[in-house]
Amino acid sequence: MLSIRQKTKIIKDTGIHANDTGSPEVQVAILTKRIVELTDHLKKHKKDNHSRRGLLGMVADRQTHLTYLKKNYPKRYATLTKKLGLKK
Repeated sequence: MLSIRQKTKIIKDTGIHANDTGSPEVQVAILTKRIVELTDHLKKHKKDNHSRRGLLGMVADRQTHLTYLKKNYPKRYATLTKKLGLKK
């Protein structure tokens, strides 16, 4: 679970402008942070299938946003993936 302080820091780091909360970049960054936290949780609690299903949904949402960015704004996509370390 992300705290308000963590969320505002992510928004400040990846947002396009000061009040940006809905751009794909911000959404991908928040989803990435939640995915990392949930992955750590699932390493400890291997049988938590409800959380695993939520994780799969978050990964799918992030992939949808990344596909949108890649298709419509390739420069913003490249910058974001480099900043978040999502490139393989």
